[in-house]
Amino acid sequence: MIQRRSIVKLAATAAFVPAAPAIVRAAETVGVTATEIRIGNTMPYSGPASAYGTIGKADAATFQMANDAGGFAGRKVNFISYDDGYSPPKTVEQVRRLIEEDKVACLYHTLGTPPNSAIVKYVNQKKVPHLFVATGADKWGEYKEHPWTIGWQPSYVTEAQVYAKYILAQKPDAKIGLLYQNDDFGKDYLNGMRDVLQGRWDKMVTTTSYEVTDPTVDSQLVSLQGAGCDVLVTVATPKFAAQSIRKVSDMNWKPLHVLTNVSVSVGSVMLPAGPEKAIGIISSAYGKDPTDPAFNNDPGMNGWRAFMAKYYPDGDLKDAGNVVGYGVTLTMIEVLKQCGNDFSRENIMQQAVSLKDYDCPILLPGIKINTSRTNYHPIRQLQLQRWTGKTWERFGDIIEGVST
Repeated sequence: MIQRRSIVKLAATAAFVPAAPAIVRAAETVGVTATEIRIGNTMPYSGPASAYGTIGKADAATFQMANDAGGFAGRKVNFISYDDGYSPPKTVEQVRRLIEEDKVACLYHTLGTPPNSAIVKYVNQKKVPHLFVATGADKWGEYKEHPWTIGWQPSYVTEAQVYAKYILAQKPDAKIGLLYQNDDFGKDYLNGMRDVLQGRWDKMVTTTSYEVTDPTVDSQLVSLQGAGCDVLVTVATPKFAAQSIRKVSDMNWKPLHVLTNVSVSVGSVMLPAGPEKAIGIISSAYGKDPTDPAFNNDPGMNGWRAFMAKYYPDGDLKDAGNVVGYGVTLTMIEVLKQCGNDFSRENIMQQAVSLKDYDCPILLPGIKINTSRTNYHPIRQLQLQRWTGKTWERFGDIIEGVST
């Protein structure tokens, strides 16, 4: 478990609030001194979503890399990351600690839809930048509702729309079984699929949910098989995604199986499930898969591998979470660079919503990051992919999202 990590700094100007000064002295800026910028984070280093804990470790390591390269305007990032166990009450406790005791300049990459939902109102009342949250809930794009909170990855609603269109193209008369986590994370997929299926929803879809405290999802899968479903959509975090793959195989059930892209990691899902049991599963991607031979000589992925070797040698090179942590933190580093010598909360937020065609090296070719005061969905494109038994094989065109 990580409690505190020393890590990064950067540069830019402009004010999120027009009255804010262009340059703010370190002594007057929350979370900033002459030598450091304090950035706060929560991660599930323990609990039911602990497979995601490696993302926090990759975040920390990437900030360390930036610190070693000189930091930002003479300052280095002090990355303070606390374990919340994927428990919303614990997230509230830890975020209050970060803001009120550690006095961080901003929050960054806090993980999980339920945890972030528990803190979003408080964080926005405090006007603390809440940047690149590690969840694709569509609501993180609601810039009017919470102007200090912004996402990074594609919206779950957009992803679900893509899956629904694919299912209709492959099986227009499908009987769809939808297994989802019973919270805002899971419910976004229901909403996205309803957008496409519309009046056919009731006829085509059988749903069943699970709680993160459940030991297994076996009974839910048995019920969907019993309902005659020939398509299974699994909306689950890694532990339950791996369980689903194993159980479907054990039941000798052969549905068209679609899996949320937050659980496609080879290291934390496919290998524990049994890679041969997952052959043919459909998902989507926006980032480069570390197990895909197509990226063996990719400059961006070679940079990631060199980073892993030096800064996170214990990290799993098959775990896509380590690619994500690196890529999102590079985006945060770009924001800090744009901040110049003004690391006020207002300017950090302003720069986070001023990214123009940022070419993050771990994103699929053709996908770039854009934000604005009215666009809090930085990534809006996806590509479908199929599990071969050894890696994910992409197919079809890059698909543009439609969420707002």
